[in-house]
Amino acid sequence: MNGSASEHTLTTMPAERRPGCPFDPPKELIDAREQASISRLVFADGHEGWVVTGYDLVRSILADRRFSSRKELMSHHPTVDYSGIEVPPASPGEFLLMDDPQHSRYRKPLVGRFTLRRMRLLTERVEQITAAHLDAMEQAGPSADLVTAFAKPIPSVVICELLGVPYEDRDFFQKQYEVFIGGEATDEELIAAYLATQQYLADLVAAKRADPTDDLLSDLTDSDLTDEELKGMSMILLGAGFDTTANMLALGAFALLQHPEQLAAWRSDPALADGAVEELLRYLAVVKGSMRVALEDVELDGRTIEAGATVILSYNTANRDPGRFADPQTLDLKRDDGGHLAFGHGIHQCLGQQLARIELKVALPALLDRFPTLRLAVPADEVVLRPESADIYGVKSLPVTWDA
Repeated sequence: MNGSASEHTLTTMPAERRPGCPFDPPKELIDAREQASISRLVFADGHEGWVVTGYDLVRSILADRRFSSRKELMSHHPTVDYSGIEVPPASPGEFLLMDDPQHSRYRKPLVGRFTLRRMRLLTERVEQITAAHLDAMEQAGPSADLVTAFAKPIPSVVICELLGVPYEDRDFFQKQYEVFIGGEATDEELIAAYLATQQYLADLVAAKRADPTDDLLSDLTDSDLTDEELKGMSMILLGAGFDTTANMLALGAFALLQHPEQLAAWRSDPALADGAVEELLRYLAVVKGSMRVALEDVELDGRTIEAGATVILSYNTANRDPGRFADPQTLDLKRDDGGHLAFGHGIHQCLGQQLARIELKVALPALLDRFPTLRLAVPADEVVLRPESADIYGVKSLPVTWDA
């Protein structure tokens, strides 16, 4: 039973989803959650840590200051052996990999710029960007790869405009972040992409200081943040604002096309948009989880999490926990039991969640409205998915067609 005090052990982090079940977490993680909300996990270097799969425990750890997000403490990885490698602290500005007070110093200047009110002011611009890409799809159709024609360019343009990245450079960022997060790059490719992005952002920060424009990065130059700090913050914001939303758009469209009764319900009642987006976020959980390190011995669910132990928090199994959500394996766009963890929880909860919601609420209904006969152009089992090793889950390509 979920929450049992008996200890369950995973000897490796599950790497594959079941054939024919691209939207479900790996079966081994679901099975582990049925055994207990928290299980022992043997990491790649032989270190024994923990994986938390139950909703209540994941949420509580995310809000527990006894668990750290500091990069230099993350010396163990479920699939990569870091033996003999000293992990450095996060670079200045990379606040997702820091604890307070450093984390709050970087996050605080951003909070007021990502409020729901401010993000709603962007709705008209998101509508314009979406319409332009749907126009291009329609003109080039009646077939397209929904990833390259729709899912990637919309959030890419939005985040680049918000930060002040020149329009002509957006393809550069798409390429670099696909290397970082795609789960298939070599070490050499990762280093090259990182260095290229760092140099670009350093030049961009210098340009904004010299000649500020009407954008977020220019606003931040009028603060006590150094160029190195602004570069690190820009790295985080660009990645978080692009790849997660792009994969939600593509995987969300795939899920809707595979659940025609839900797609029909949304089309017949556009007022479902708010709840439908929340349900897709819960059901898909493209950000599969996060890592924490215990700063002291912590008693949880009848177990002692030892100081220094690495803990994997599984958002996708937490969002499918039957102890929290009724019939959690079912996609139900009319579901009203909110509270999913797709954006995390606590002090590190996703800063750009309201922007992501607006993009999803605008772009997905617009796609469904523009192409009422939209359907997959290949069998569902031929849709190419990102490997489970990727930080962000999604589809690499989604061929679709429609009646001209």
